[in-house]
Amino acid sequence: MAIPRTRPGAYPAVLSYGFRPFFLLGSLYAGGAILFWLPLFYGRLETSSVFLPVDWHVHEMLFGYLAAIVTGFLLTAIPNWTGRLPVQGLPLLVLVLLWLSGRLAVFFSAQTGWLVGAAVDCAFLLAVAAAAATEIIAGRNWRNLKVLLPVAVLLAANMMFHVEAHYQGVSDVSRRLGLGAAVVLIMIIGGRIVPSFTRNWLVRENQGRLPAPFSHFDIATIALSATALAAWAFFPESSATGAMLLAGAVLNAIRLVRWAGDRTLRDPLVLILHVAFVFVPIGLLLAGLAVVLPEIIPSAAGIHAFSVGAVACMTLAVMTRATLGHTGRELRASIGTCVVFVAIVVAAVLRICAAFVPAQATLLHLSATLWVVAFLGYATLFGGMLVQPRLRARQPNKAAA
Repeated sequence: MAIPRTRPGAYPAVLSYGFRPFFLLGSLYAGGAILFWLPLFYGRLETSSVFLPVDWHVHEMLFGYLAAIVTGFLLTAIPNWTGRLPVQGLPLLVLVLLWLSGRLAVFFSAQTGWLVGAAVDCAFLLAVAAAAATEIIAGRNWRNLKVLLPVAVLLAANMMFHVEAHYQGVSDVSRRLGLGAAVVLIMIIGGRIVPSFTRNWLVRENQGRLPAPFSHFDIATIALSATALAAWAFFPESSATGAMLLAGAVLNAIRLVRWAGDRTLRDPLVLILHVAFVFVPIGLLLAGLAVVLPEIIPSAAGIHAFSVGAVACMTLAVMTRATLGHTGRELRASIGTCVVFVAIVVAAVLRICAAFVPAQATLLHLSATLWVVAFLGYATLFGGMLVQPRLRARQPNKAAA
């Protein structure tokens, strides 16, 4: 569907669509938080948070940066699904302020108390879920209600994170549950947009073999993988969990091969979607092997294949494409955009390798540097587009999101 027109108003362009403030703030926060993380990790800086440094890092990547990008995507995609006008203006500003308040509440929770920090922080995802559900139900777009389930799990994981950190001193189940919810979102939404955008480009530019249509195989793969990730969250040492994770890896690899990604080498905007999804079966494989062969495969390898690989690469891929399309620009990757893509993919590979040699800090530092280059590079390249009005010379791009 064509992008619905926005309501006229006195608010700035940055508040006209959800992707604008949340992609900008999310990318700036992702880069800035990692710049802060390494000195924090080495004890050279401190937060005023009740969280341990590693818990602050994990929490802010999952429920700070990722929550912002997911919100930006949903508030932009839902109007396309329902045909309704987007959340914009004052309601969008309220969501932005809730997100910012959550970041401050977590950082200063040692002063406010853990319960106040948790309440303010969790209010954001609760409001996002309510806003998304309201729009989907009002638009009678029942088939997309399933997207709200991973969002609800992400909210539950955030609540659990605060409780675990307070009563046990460190998060455990909640961090795996939150990361698992993010991976399921990628399997659901990525499973829609990757073959769709690939098909559109191939029909136009490289006729021949096309991606396989969504089928019962995809449904079974998502269901098994989601069950495996849930088991991984609560029973990370069970042999049954390991077996399901390995099965999910195989099925997702087959799923990806069916999408004809090997025929998209000439378009970085399409290719990066396939590269990002590669890290889903890689993460499932490493997580499963860490259960079966814990003395050989570290659990951190699978965790960072999911987080730095699947989550970061897919979010940057979607952010870039949506920003270009929804601001009226041509869907073409510039040299700078290609640098961003290469930086985040190499960052993911190095971070996975660093998990196998934790005593070697060079890989960790290189990965962190490339992460910062990728996210601050996105903010630099696309920040102006996000705060300026849409170009009027072009018609809405149907392939944006």
